[in-house]
Amino acid sequence: MNTPFSIPDNPDSACRPPSAKDFLVDRIFRGLARIGVVLILALVFALVYEVGRKALPGMEKYGFDVLFGTVWDVNQGQYGILPAIWGTLYSAFIALLIAGVFGISIAIFLTQDFLPAKLAAVFRTIVELLAAIPSVVYGLWGIYVVIPAIRPLTTWLNSELGWIPFFGTSLSGPGLLPAALVLAIMILPTVAAVSQDALTSVPMKTKQAAYGMGTTHWEAILKVMVPSAATGIFGSLVLGLGRALGETMALAMLVGNANTLSVSLFAPANTLAALLALNFPEAGPSEIEVLMYAALVLMFITLLVNVLGSMLMLYAQRGNK
Repeated sequence: MNTPFSIPDNPDSACRPPSAKDFLVDRIFRGLARIGVVLILALVFALVYEVGRKALPGMEKYGFDVLFGTVWDVNQGQYGILPAIWGTLYSAFIALLIAGVFGISIAIFLTQDFLPAKLAAVFRTIVELLAAIPSVVYGLWGIYVVIPAIRPLTTWLNSELGWIPFFGTSLSGPGLLPAALVLAIMILPTVAAVSQDALTSVPMKTKQAAYGMGTTHWEAILKVMVPSAATGIFGSLVLGLGRALGETMALAMLVGNANTLSVSLFAPANTLAALLALNFPEAGPSEIEVLMYAALVLMFITLLVNVLGSMLMLYAQRGNK
């Protein structure tokens, strides 16, 4: 005689209806999660409010002259941050271009069966360890290693191709190119790690189906795997750009700290983060107001980049669906 199916009476089994205790724990967890979200949003708004409150006198006094001015002279009361805005965006996008190429290449190399799994894990750990190196160490490395290493090439480019605006000046020391190169290495772990996660999240059956259609290894990677992981890869670039915009110490040591507007890769420049770090310690009340104004501009640029990146990712996800 067959016995009817019955659920075993086990209090730890998942095959039972939730108890009153389970409902209580679930409500407590949801409440704590909501409180955490509210606290994070409150912290962001408090930060923006505090910076904006201290920047307001400078905004009322100087208006848009600070945004479009090119001279920073405390003695004359002239404060212009346009060269710093340009240097921030220029160095960040150059670094993102370099880190994007190498970071995505590393992600492909470590996830698409070019190495044994154990060896790929070793290289993955080495790349991630780059994120643990302090910023000031990157700055010192850039001064004593990167600048001497690239100076012969930059001298040749300036002498032979100086008619091109990107090579129009010589590299006498700190400049935009060494700063961008070091910045690219600093954001490389972020781009590589997130891109690896995006590629590994693509189902293996997708790649196997591509092989079944007769594609080669590289065709399966470039025409199937990378497009399938495009949203995650784009997210890695947005995260990398966000970090590049706010990097401070390495840029302060390498970019040259000159308020000049130039497209030359070898010219000294300035960034908003470096401007804040180098001028705050000895700033007077009037200068602090303008520096807080500059900090608010930097926050706005970073927020704008992240919002636009999120919108593009959402649009790409809807397009894929």
